[in-house]
Amino acid sequence: MTAISYHASVKDVQAQPLAANGPFARREWFEKLEATQSLPVFAVAEDASGAVVLPLRRSGRRLESLLNWYGFTWRPLATPYGSFDSLLIALAEGLSAQSSHVVFDRLPDEDGTARQLERAFVRAGWLVKREACDTNRVLPVGGRSYAEYLESRPGQLRTTLKRKAKKVDVEITTSFDENIWNSYEEIYAKSWKPEEGDPALLRAFAEAEGAAGRIRLAIARHEGEAVAAQFWTVEDGTAYIHKLAHRESAKPLSPGTTLTAALMEHVIDRDHVDLVDFGTGDDGYKRDWMEDARPRYRLQCWRKGDPRNWPAIGKHRLRTLVSGGGDG
Repeated sequence: MTAISYHASVKDVQAQPLAANGPFARREWFEKLEATQSLPVFAVAEDASGAVVLPLRRSGRRLESLLNWYGFTWRPLATPYGSFDSLLIALAEGLSAQSSHVVFDRLPDEDGTARQLERAFVRAGWLVKREACDTNRVLPVGGRSYAEYLESRPGQLRTTLKRKAKKVDVEITTSFDENIWNSYEEIYAKSWKPEEGDPALLRAFAEAEGAAGRIRLAIARHEGEAVAAQFWTVEDGTAYIHKLAHRESAKPLSPGTTLTAALMEHVIDRDHVDLVDFGTGDDGYKRDWMEDARPRYRLQCWRKGDPRNWPAIGKHRLRTLVSGGGDG
């Protein structure tokens, strides 16, 4: 027998343990998100085999993935040995009483997440539209040393490193350092980047990653002044590049390039990671460092019986017919 329940906090979800799959699929991550976002809903399906949890939030009449701009991906939480597919189907059936429109964003599919969710909601009677919504740039290290990897980089990048690397001093720490973090925040404010979305949440995340031994925090200085900083983490054979910034005034020194190279050497030769994940966005500078691209997907799930969904369903079906695809 499967029990369905809904909770306003992940702390109220009793299923233990919920297996983690990277920094954005842990209880602790969703605890931070629920504290900063309105109307979180944790939908839970449990049976004798285990549990599956969908971390969601209400947005108007729809339910959507509980995430923010810092998260590379969104995945369900689950106990290690639960009947994942059957529990997902039960959740999809139960959610029809909560909302007639559910949206999942930033879904990976290299592990089958997007396909499993799509299959479960279709089986439960929802009309589902799957579309690519973003790009995730990654580097499969493939057993190479940093020197071997660097030889495969574009010539312009290698030339920049040869010319500029000695112009800055680099420091890398594997624990949270308040002084370096304060420098990062100052540098970010003077960078080309938009205003930081939630600096308090990001700092709390960095502090937690530092306490767990996963942080790789780096700073570049020129003549004693901090000019670039980067925040990475490492876990389970993957290095995640979370944040990077440099002072616009220091751009001629290319401190960001030097800092990325130093961290690449650290995670490849010292941490011996198998993969480097540069998050979402298909910026040109990411293509210089990464070798592969993985799509991130959005699922739009509609209940056909709700008249409020009919305009969106009609547009979806029309596009499907024009493109020559089948009708969901």
